[in-house]
Amino acid sequence: MTSTVSETHYVPKDLPTHIQHYINGNFVDSLSGKTFDVLDPVSNKNYATAAAGQKEDIDLAVSAARDAFLNGPWPKMKPRERARVLNKIADAVEAQEARLAELETFDTGLPITQAKGQAQRAAENFRFFADLIVAQFDDAMKVPGSQINYVNRKPIGVAGLITPWNTPFMLESWKLAPALATGNTVVLKPAEFTPLSASLWAQIFKDAGLPDGVFNLVNGLGEEAGDALVKHPDVPLISFTGETTTGQTIFRNAAANLKGLSMELGGKSPCVVFADADLDAAIDSALFGVFSLNGERCTAGSRILVERAIYDEFCERYAARAKTIVVGDPHDPKTQVGALVHPEHYEKVASYVELGKSEGRLLAGGGRPENLPEGNYIAPTVFADVAPEARIFQEEIFGPVVAITPFENDDEALALANNTKYGLAAYIWTQNLTRAHNFAQNVEAGMVWLNSHNVRDLRTPFGGVKASGLGHEGGYRSIDFYTDQQAVHITLGAVHTPKFGSVEDSAANEG
Repeated sequence: MTSTVSETHYVPKDLPTHIQHYINGNFVDSLSGKTFDVLDPVSNKNYATAAAGQKEDIDLAVSAARDAFLNGPWPKMKPRERARVLNKIADAVEAQEARLAELETFDTGLPITQAKGQAQRAAENFRFFADLIVAQFDDAMKVPGSQINYVNRKPIGVAGLITPWNTPFMLESWKLAPALATGNTVVLKPAEFTPLSASLWAQIFKDAGLPDGVFNLVNGLGEEAGDALVKHPDVPLISFTGETTTGQTIFRNAAANLKGLSMELGGKSPCVVFADADLDAAIDSALFGVFSLNGERCTAGSRILVERAIYDEFCERYAARAKTIVVGDPHDPKTQVGALVHPEHYEKVASYVELGKSEGRLLAGGGRPENLPEGNYIAPTVFADVAPEARIFQEEIFGPVVAITPFENDDEALALANNTKYGLAAYIWTQNLTRAHNFAQNVEAGMVWLNSHNVRDLRTPFGGVKASGLGHEGGYRSIDFYTDQQAVHITLGAVHTPKFGSVEDSAANEG
């Protein structure tokens, strides 16, 4: 049976009762006065209201950001000057790690030990891009005595950043750091389920010396504030992380203004375990890969494909471990799976659990832990013998639910791995080096981990294929997305241009 810890419903001190927008250096309410309720996922009770941004609030934020871009110092500052500000931001994030983690856990239901890791990663994102913009150089090409060409890289303008509710503070930093590092100004629209930690950015940025208007934040619903941001003609860039159907809507709405788009969308990633794998390591990774962060992670290896020769052993050992995962109060350091973010999402995941009972063989979990009658808790749930046409095999659940399916050979494993509309990540476990590389290069996934859990070098591209995304960010790909690369051509020496319409050319042609 799944282990649980007592539900104490820890509430951090000094919680805000009202969360405002941040526009042009000031905390403000919506012009309309509209608000929405914010709840915590353990009690499912409202603890605050948040200003509900409408089109007119987005207009104000974009106007402030555009003015800061056109007339302010930030885009014109030297890379080293911007890097100093980014490092101050990182220092502030690290200094507030305990408070940030406490608020993130309260707002999202993530286990406190995992929330602490997110604060550290957020700080590292700012340090990384501070270093990158100082080291950044661009190409120059020369034809001796004839021509020189160079690339002038420059910020684009106002970047619209729309972020999700899973690990929100860290994922906001993924977008904020490169957008600001490259000299853009931004309007951030955080997820409406989890606005608490996003509200901390404003003071962090102000204390670090970021000029007013460079960072703006508008809370609100996706169909209101998010929609207005996507459609705004003065926002040339949209970076979005979220589910695929919303991404499709953003794609359509951005078309009229031909906006630059970077979208990291849904996933249903395979974890492929061959018979020659290090089984202990594979089980550790496959458990962590789907049950960490409450299963609310885009790169979760939620389809485990196991070679038939070890299938029964894998299922038995995996299910036994899943039953011992500690579920309970997110603020308890012993907790490994906390509360899902919101009752709406809980109902969605719970419906997939019930569906799975008719589509697979239930080995662990299967619903709410008995010791936790309140809150958005679902026990780590394992289904085996899941057919590839099953909905729990095909559809993103985004919770602590995994489907295990057997395969007979390499060809069948690859066919099963590619048999969804998604293509974000893949995990492959085998000691056969030739198989590992061939499989990695043929699997339809933007990112592949070989004999590894989900660890990523910040220099590498992050993104998916098929329904899992459009474009890549990370490292220099982020620099490319947030800048225009202008080619400048200069002639050295005499200019040789055909003289259209000249007397000399006409006479030459007649001769």
